[in-house]
Amino acid sequence: MRVRTTSRSATRRRGVIALVIGMLASTFLWAQPASAHGTIVSPATRAYQCWKTWGSQHTNPAMREQDPMCYQAFQANADTMWNWMSALRDGLRGNFQGSTPNGQLCSNALARNNSLNTPGRWKTTSVGASFTMHLYDQASHGADYFRVYVSKNGYDPTTQSLGWGNLDLVTTTGRFAPAKDIRFNVQTNGSYRGHHIVFTIWQASHLDQTYMWCSDVNFG
Repeated sequence: MRVRTTSRSATRRRGVIALVIGMLASTFLWAQPASAHGTIVSPATRAYQCWKTWGSQHTNPAMREQDPMCYQAFQANADTMWNWMSALRDGLRGNFQGSTPNGQLCSNALARNNSLNTPGRWKTTSVGASFTMHLYDQASHGADYFRVYVSKNGYDPTTQSLGWGNLDLVTTTGRFAPAKDIRFNVQTNGSYRGHHIVFTIWQASHLDQTYMWCSDVNFG
């Protein structure tokens, strides 16, 4: 009898443990979309480019020579790259310039992402006068709008931090319905050449959440 009682008790314990694990797993899966966000994956933002290139080999000493800007970013705070999808601030109410000091645009004024403001030879994506922006949004928030700027001719992203006065506004979009992938075209006046910064503001639709990023491009 004692053996059967022990067996029944063990079975009940295993059942309770399985139930708890199942509940925790369900909670985690349910919570993921609420905590997930997105970024511009093309042309790649600085944090996304570093994560995509070096995330699986972030201890590789070759990064120091091959990609020194990503190296300094990983050294400053690796969480900047692991959380490439979470460069957001709440409640700006459209006051982007007043809420984001010069020199802090690429980090969206988030202290943990300050390494993204560092001038230097960030890896670039080649684009033409007209190019496509691609937002990947894990949580499918949609957009009230996007604003896309290009750094002015004469501004040097390898030596100068980015300020509002260094930017030309080239595109303001309308609304986009919730989707994981949002694409839209950007048309410039064709006067840009070489290394420039594409600075993007994404005003998400679900809340007053604002994302700001820098993507380094090379206009051919």
